[in-house]
Amino acid sequence: MKQLFIKQKVFSLSEKFTVKDEQERDVYFVEGSFLKIPKTFSILDAERNEITLITKKTFSFLPTFFVEVDGQEAVTIKKDFTFFKQRYAIEAAGIDVQGNWWDMEFDIVKNGAVIGSVSKQWFSWGDSYAVQVLDEELEHLVISLVVAIDCVKADQAAAASAGS
Repeated sequence: MKQLFIKQKVFSLSEKFTVKDEQERDVYFVEGSFLKIPKTFSILDAERNEITLITKKTFSFLPTFFVEVDGQEAVTIKKDFTFFKQRYAIEAAGIDVQGNWWDMEFDIVKNGAVIGSVSKQWFSWGDSYAVQVLDEELEHLVISLVVAIDCVKADQAAAASAGS
């Protein structure tokens, strides 16, 4: 089991943040495209090799995000058409997210087995999450899904503030 921590910079215009281990060493670097279409986020490993590309689909009726992990399209996150409550669907082979992902309190399940767990850190400046990776062979997938869900939440918040 491996414990990782994601702490976003609160006022970062460049949309960059890091994923740290328990010794507070940088393990992954997340870099967003600022004012670029389509909107993308890249996750880089410690050697600065890209392990994940998250892309927001442009020109779609409802927001859709594609997640490529290690060069393979692994996950699609789509907003469901609803009138009242915001709801998204995660499409991936054998992957499910169980819990409240709007509050960043959830488990990532693959083929019935929990492979990762996320919990929000409440007493911190900005958004911080503790990520437990239970299956280290799937670490890239777990961290990619957590960052992708965070991107969806940030996109939703930006759309809500632009609409008011």
